[in-house]
Amino acid sequence: MSPFELRLATFKDVPGIESLIAASVNGLQAGDYSEEQRAGALGSVFGVDRSLLRDGTYFVIFSGSVMVACGGWSRRRTLFGSDNVVGKDDAFLDPAVDAARIRAFFVHPDWARRGLGRQLLEAGEQAARAAGFTRLELGATLTGIPLYERYGFQPMERSEVPLPNGGTLPILKMGKAI
Repeated sequence: MSPFELRLATFKDVPGIESLIAASVNGLQAGDYSEEQRAGALGSVFGVDRSLLRDGTYFVIFSGSVMVACGGWSRRRTLFGSDNVVGKDDAFLDPAVDAARIRAFFVHPDWARRGLGRQLLEAGEQAARAAGFTRLELGATLTGIPLYERYGFQPMERSEVPLPNGGTLPILKMGKAI
């Protein structure tokens, strides 16, 4: 029996998800992004996207009563970002021609390297496949690239995401067939 419980996120989980995102970004991404980049990305690139909760495509993982990871998938065009990201496109994707999106993966630093990211990826992939999708795409942080490569994602395109504080955040668009 797993010591972890994976379930769909609810709106009651939002405060815990926000805290988890901040801890993950400032703990795990400090080696890849500057303090300015992390601060600029929190709340915009890194934040809660409530459309994922409304769609029932976002998961949380608990160890007892402690939220230790979150992440999901989407049938919407937006590749990354919170409710506040500029240029967000919430149009639905067509599973016959589009790739589902893997979205917003965060693990608390105290719980890193325990297979939680893989558990979230497997849940998202299974759900996307059940919804008729045959491909997945995501916007990987520099920190997340090794996990996604191990799970079979291939690099597609590098970009610099503009941040509200004037900085930019390098990400890598990646994809895979399912």
